[in-house]
Amino acid sequence: MLFTEGERTQRETSRLGELYERYAPGAGRLAYLLTGDRRLAEDLTQEAFVRVFGRFRDVRDPNSFQAYLRRTVLNLANSHFRRVKTEREWFARQPTFERTHEDPDPVERDAMWNVLQILPPQQRAAIVLRFYEDLSERQIADALRCPVGTVKSLLSRGLVRLRDEVTDDA
Repeated sequence: MLFTEGERTQRETSRLGELYERYAPGAGRLAYLLTGDRRLAEDLTQEAFVRVFGRFRDVRDPNSFQAYLRRTVLNLANSHFRRVKTEREWFARQPTFERTHEDPDPVERDAMWNVLQILPPQQRAAIVLRFYEDLSERQIADALRCPVGTVKSLLSRGLVRLRDEVTDDA
């Protein structure tokens, strides 16, 4: 069956809408847990959808949309943190800027985010994927593109650090 260009565009738009309804809430929650910023999480989620859907025709397994979306959200969050780190390093090297204070944690962030943010991005991603997304170590390894042993190490060290922080505050 051949479709006209208009029919093909309409079918793709409808498919994108279905995928967005199905996977956007989870992708948004993942992005929020990784970043702690609702607006940034929404931006990352939409950017991830645009990227994944644009390449999805070339994907061999159409049932893997969620895994590709999750990986894209992780990549975009990591890229964001790298950019922020680079900007801060550049700013710190500028002698002409007078810094009056460090950026404080926003008051509205909940206690869990305050504890999670002390972790390095890879540890935070592993913890969120394991305990929020309920992924296996193998699935986390695939998402983070690292060996299962690295995932075990990230989880172990992250949990030790979180326990230390929680018991210090208690």
